[in-house]
Amino acid sequence: MARAVTLFTGQWADLPLIDLAPLAKSMGYDGLELACWGDHFDVQLALSDPGYIPQKRALLETHGLQCVAISNHLVGQAVCDQIDERHKAILPVHVWGDGSAEGVRSRAAAEMMDTARAAKAFGVRVVNGFTGSSIWHSLYAFPPTSQAYWDTGFADFGKRWGAILTVFEECGVNFALEVHPTEIAFDTASAERALEALNHHPRFGFNYDPSHLGYQGVDYIGFIRKFSSRIFHVHMKDVWWGHGTGEAGVFGGHTSFGDSRRYWDFRSVGRGDIKFEEIIVALNDISYDGPLSVEWEDSRMDRVHGATESAAYCKRLDFKPSARAFDAAFEK
Repeated sequence: MARAVTLFTGQWADLPLIDLAPLAKSMGYDGLELACWGDHFDVQLALSDPGYIPQKRALLETHGLQCVAISNHLVGQAVCDQIDERHKAILPVHVWGDGSAEGVRSRAAAEMMDTARAAKAFGVRVVNGFTGSSIWHSLYAFPPTSQAYWDTGFADFGKRWGAILTVFEECGVNFALEVHPTEIAFDTASAERALEALNHHPRFGFNYDPSHLGYQGVDYIGFIRKFSSRIFHVHMKDVWWGHGTGEAGVFGGHTSFGDSRRYWDFRSVGRGDIKFEEIIVALNDISYDGPLSVEWEDSRMDRVHGATESAAYCKRLDFKPSARAFDAAFEK
């Protein structure tokens, strides 16, 4: 095995970490990518309680698990979003506050700064997450939408996240955006624009997840090569597309995951249309040596069954890059 295979705990936040840790080990994982919700990793406790981080590390070590990244997608989403009642369900009470939009965005930004500080204290160098977007709602350009309108959204992102990344720089921690619909960057073109909005800040990069690119028609292998120095973390998540009834298209038709009418849906790793072997080759080519973190989502499958087979699939698929040319034996 060339890389550690870890489990992102975001979809398992209903389980206390004391129960999830031994389960993850039994499913074949080498470590956990801890979500900053449920009881898996509490940013404020990590900063205020001297015993919190040692206890968290001890729990992981008891079960032979490592942790090299934490994730705060839910709070990050609120930094740039147009806030509505849906955000209340995903945000900590102290971030939601009175629910006033700008207040929520400001408190979310402060929490992301604290997440960098907590990551440093915990001894990890990557925080994965979302950024939100003030312009996602204008994706389909009608009423007619000018580039100036979209420029304003990227400028808003650059201002808010530029300030956050100052703290990430102070802490020596990288922020890895999961390129994803609803974020400021959701494909290769918008990822390039996001980097430009931040003047290519060295602490800003990507949590690569092919499942959010493939069904859009984005070259998800090319993404790795284009942003080779910005791939800070990798999610292994599968998706299939073109398997529905044709009644709901790429935009989803306001259907729920698992609906047979959908054009695309997430699948257990190895059961969709993503070409993971090509991903491993590309990751080897860019010398990525971080974890392969399974983000398990499949509405049609029991999650323990699915996460177990996903760990085994990733370990079977992964391989070390060659340390020598295959035809070196012919050299004199």
